[in-house]
Amino acid sequence: MPDTKKFIENLSGAGKSIGVLTSGGDAQGMNAAVRAVVRMGIYVGAKVYFIHEGYQGMVDGGDNIKEASWESVSSMLQVGGTVIGSARCKDFRTHEGRLRAALNLVQRGITNLCVIGGDGSLTGANLFREEWSGLLDELVQSGEISEEAAQTNSVLHIVGMVGSIDNDFCGTDMTIGTDSALHRIIEVVDAIMTTAQSHQRTFVLEVMGRHCGYLALVSALACGADWVLIPEMPPKNGWEEQMCHKLSENRADKKRLNIIIVAEGAIDQNNKPITTELIKDLVVRCLGFDTRVTILGHVQRGGTPSAFDRILASRMGVEAVLALLEASPGTPACVVSLCGNQAVRVPLMECVQMTQEVQKAMDEKRFEEAVKLRGRSFENNLNTYKLLSHRKMDAELPNSSFNVAVLNVGAPAAGMNAAVRSAVRVGITEGHTMFAVSDGFEGFYKGQIKEIKWGDVGGWTGQGGSLLGTKRTLPAKHVDKIAEQMRIHNINALLVIGGFEAFESLLQLVDARSRYEEFCVPMCMLPATISNNVSGTDLSIGADTSLNAIVETCDRIKQSASGTKRRVFIIETMGGYCGYLATVGGLAAGADAAYIYEEPFDIRDLQSNVEHLTEKMKTSIQRGLVLRNENSSENYTTDFIYQLYSEEGKGVFDCRKNVLGHMQQGGAPSPFDRNFGTKIAAKAMQWISKKLKEFYREGRVFANTEDSACLLGMRRRALVFQPVVELKDETDFV
Repeated sequence: MPDTKKFIENLSGAGKSIGVLTSGGDAQGMNAAVRAVVRMGIYVGAKVYFIHEGYQGMVDGGDNIKEASWESVSSMLQVGGTVIGSARCKDFRTHEGRLRAALNLVQRGITNLCVIGGDGSLTGANLFREEWSGLLDELVQSGEISEEAAQTNSVLHIVGMVGSIDNDFCGTDMTIGTDSALHRIIEVVDAIMTTAQSHQRTFVLEVMGRHCGYLALVSALACGADWVLIPEMPPKNGWEEQMCHKLSENRADKKRLNIIIVAEGAIDQNNKPITTELIKDLVVRCLGFDTRVTILGHVQRGGTPSAFDRILASRMGVEAVLALLEASPGTPACVVSLCGNQAVRVPLMECVQMTQEVQKAMDEKRFEEAVKLRGRSFENNLNTYKLLSHRKMDAELPNSSFNVAVLNVGAPAAGMNAAVRSAVRVGITEGHTMFAVSDGFEGFYKGQIKEIKWGDVGGWTGQGGSLLGTKRTLPAKHVDKIAEQMRIHNINALLVIGGFEAFESLLQLVDARSRYEEFCVPMCMLPATISNNVSGTDLSIGADTSLNAIVETCDRIKQSASGTKRRVFIIETMGGYCGYLATVGGLAAGADAAYIYEEPFDIRDLQSNVEHLTEKMKTSIQRGLVLRNENSSENYTTDFIYQLYSEEGKGVFDCRKNVLGHMQQGGAPSPFDRNFGTKIAAKAMQWISKKLKEFYREGRVFANTEDSACLLGMRRRALVFQPVVELKDETDFV
């Protein structure tokens, strides 16, 4: 929300009290949500109370309900689980229990509740809200509260946030904790792949998800699993032979391992459970492959929250406080949810009903409907998985006789390989012949172009960097040679995956169309850059992996100071002139300040930040974290800021500086980047196919319109194709 700032200034929380609790199963990122609610609440002038141990603490009262301070939520951002505790509570299910809970809230004047939990916890909260006035009447009658207290606390407002690793809640694309759980799963799968590779083994992995296959589905997408079993889409009868056929086919195709992922709630068409043991016995019986079972269990709930979950939970926490402040007596309880890249509010009971509908549809074997009800994010994932996992026989493929070339341009970004793999496989499925260009446009003009087949991209999803090779070279200087190569290989469409240079390259090629008709073909660009500095998209492939690297390092650096006290760290991040990594990294790592190019700062700002840190050192939080984007200022360099802080902080705190450097570009791609790269590349290939048909006339492809050269980007709620020529105007090339 761009207008949040002026929007917040008009909202006052003075005189209001907010209670925050976590309930049900724990999830990584809950603490970040609690921290955001507390700090946002204090920022707008409200009182905020921790309710410890979920609803149990609300019923028991006493020390379980404590006022929170700004400091009391310090350092909890990087902790997994929930610090204020969560319990499954039987008492709250009874009328008597809810009566005691109401009394405890009224005594403290808490009439705003922020509930972080699963659908059960949120349903309970809604019931409590509906009974509220009745409960107060009872308390007045029994003389436990005064008539006056009942009047001042007459309305209870409730806002929910969904914390659940299963992502099983309808109405939001992602629940808090899902991304972190995927991180745990992918770490395990990557580790298992190396041992399976050595022994030519088949591994059957069971992941969490009693009623929801999201974790299984997305982790299968992210690691290129051979087979996945989820409750929403039971395999067709006779799946056993089909699966074994697929596994043996992959082995014949030089693949040394098989991975099968099973959701714990997987069922067949007759609603009978499909267990990991059943699958193992099947594979051993039919194929005789050496097969092992690994059940991931509670590992998936543990560990530190990923960057995505910290940001998601922080944004949701802020939105939740705003929703509580704006609520009027008639406002129904709402849930803060994520739609694309936007925080939105949706009616709580609608979502709960939809979530229950899914279960009902599955029980009644209406599986297609269950998938639809899960929402568009789930459906997209499922369709992409189907596209990529099953290789069709040549006879089944449409024969398009089109040639499509894929290349990487610019600096490497994690997730590029996942995008290339997905593009190649979708292209082959659509009947095209796919060509891979090595080393960007440099390789292009030198003729380093060869056909790339289905099997050539096996196992690419989990690899960091760029396997095709990538260069920053722009095409303009070599335009004639590139046109010649397009002619020699008869390339009918281009897919360019890369950063800002890729965007410039596409503009240059469009520009050259008037001179070389070889470039009059459909062209599509996918943004892949850790800096996230390409116009036309909120997100780029590689930025999430980079944020996780920054956040992980900041966590370690902060921890290194835990014994020494009173230390401030100055950390320099990459990003060119784009402050995305410094800002979002700062938000996820809990930094005190972030210096970026987009927000000019002068010596007065530096001075006030030093003063802020000096004040902070007098509290119990005795360390500071300051992020600086590498190009944020020509003269206020990282060294300058370090020296300034060291001098000004003499006797109060000491300073250390760290330049994070290229570790931000390396590493295996995060689940988000694998999945994002896979999905947008598949979408881009389908667009290319559509455009090829559209522009095919008299035996050749001729595309010379603005909308035949596009960038595919995430804009708020949707993925959109935008002509690069149109984006040119909103781009600051310098």
